[in-house]
Order: sequence, then structure tokens, then C-alpha cells
Amino acid sequence: MNRFESWLAATEAGVTVKAFPQGTRTAVDAARAVGCDVGQIVKSLVFVAAGNPVVALVSGANRLDEPRLAALAGEPVVKADAETARAATGYAIGGVPPFGHATNVPVYMDRDLFGYGVVWAAAGRPDSVFEIQPERIRELSNAVVADITSPSDRPLRGGPAAPASGEA
Repeated sequence: MNRFESWLAATEAGVTVKAFPQGTRTAVDAARAVGCDVGQIVKSLVFVAAGNPVVALVSGANRLDEPRLAALAGEPVVKADAETARAATGYAIGGVPPFGHATNVPVYMDRDLFGYGVVWAAAGRPDSVFEIQPERIRELSNAVVADITSPSDRPLRGGPAAPASGEA
């Protein structure tokens, strides 16, 4: 049992981790492994904003817009190196879950994830993911829901709107 699975066992998160030996390190790999749309994959990206680590949860179909993240989290914004990401979250890049981090890291969540009934997120290792409703991720991570992706990446499809709570 890895650190994230131990965290899950001590909480009432209600999710089940599934391992895929072929790997789930990238959004495309994860979507292929679980058989879903790449947009249903939650990329957990670790950045340093105004000198503090933050996590951005982004749909696998989208690209993070760093200036938008900076407007929310503080400037300057730079991608965290592997050591910083592990120290802040407790996990290596490629396996960072959206919650259950080693430190109290602010989390910002891509509004587009709410266009899906369920999404898949990393479970602490580069070969494990779990299925969850976007609203449950928001609750468990205490995420601020915002438009944090590049405008050209925004899907043109309809879908449920993100909840008003925690919006930015």
C-alpha cells in the first residue's frame, strides 16, 4: 500500500485505486489504460507561485495558462522541480494525486473538469489512478474552481456548470 492508499484508508474519501502495469504517467497513457476521453484525466501539476508550492488540476485535454494561475496564486509562477513537487505533495511528478498531500498546498481546479460525470486522477504512483466525480475532488482538495487553461483549449461543448462555491 502506497502513501496515498494509506491516506485513503484513514479517510472516508470513498475511492478505489486501480493499477495499470502499462503506466498512467501522462494523460494520454492514463486515458488509453482506463478507456476514457483524455479530457477525463486530471493532470495534477505542481507549480511555485509567489515562492509557495501550488497544485493545478487540469483536464488532460487542456493546457494550463500560467498567467491565469499567476493571477490567482501570485506571481511569479514557475513549474516546480521534482524535489519541490515531492516535498510539497509527498509524491513524484507523474503520480501526484489531487488531494492527500504531505503539506497544506493550495489547489486550483480547471472548470472544464465539471463537464464530465466522472474523471480519473493519479493515485500516488505513475501506474495507478482512481475514478471520482469532479465535485468530490473539489471537496476533498478544497480547490478553487477557475478558468486556468488557455482560452484556445476551452472546449466548445456543453456540460454542467461548475459549482459556485470556491469559485475564482
